[in-house]
Amino acid sequence: MTGPRSGEPEAHAAVPAAVAAFADGAPITPVWRNEVGGLTFRIERPGGACFMKWDPAGSGESLTDERDRLEWLSGRFPAPKVVDAGADQSGSWLVTAAIDALSAVTPRWKREPAVAVRAIARGLRMLHETLDPVECPFSWSVEERLAGKHEVDDGLRAAPSMDRLVVCHGDPCSPNTLVAEPGEFAAIVDVGRLGVADRWADLAVASMSLEWNYGPGWEQLFFTAYGIAPDPDRIAYYRALWNAR
Repeated sequence: MTGPRSGEPEAHAAVPAAVAAFADGAPITPVWRNEVGGLTFRIERPGGACFMKWDPAGSGESLTDERDRLEWLSGRFPAPKVVDAGADQSGSWLVTAAIDALSAVTPRWKREPAVAVRAIARGLRMLHETLDPVECPFSWSVEERLAGKHEVDDGLRAAPSMDRLVVCHGDPCSPNTLVAEPGEFAAIVDVGRLGVADRWADLAVASMSLEWNYGPGWEQLFFTAYGIAPDPDRIAYYRALWNAR
């Protein structure tokens, strides 16, 4: 993967039947589209707003994985609360309660990229320092990731030595951090790959995604806000692993 993994859907995006059924007449707004055709909608239900992710059958994504990780994170780290989940012949869905914060790549925070970058870095450090990898039942190890690749360059088989084993986000691109006023980290989202790995698996990708969303020149601020010096070798390796098919 060499660029952003997703983007805003068209305002008139077709609403899957499962989404319409769950909304039951409540207002529906399309807010996100992923690279495999999955859609996210905001639904303004009387009991409180929620977000419903829907992935088409055969997309290769697993909302079950995300549901399991969100349920494990509950009470441990800021992340959306699961409201509902299910599947039918057309696809699968996951519904989570809305959080009073905005994605770090919304226009609000793109107008203040320095604030957003600091929030992303501090949230990632909080994740890495708060959760005990011994307690985490999920893995994002190099070995497991390589096993799922179609093409593996020989250079990827020689991973750098372990720096620090932590619970990684697994998809730490900028859109997956929520930022609350006046610019503080609020929560993480899209955690379907969350698992135990070297912290550089997150740091390399999180810093790489800044340019996609805010333009060049933000990496040093990211590493300063996280509190670590860049490690060129580990950054290069984990970016190559991320980009491998």
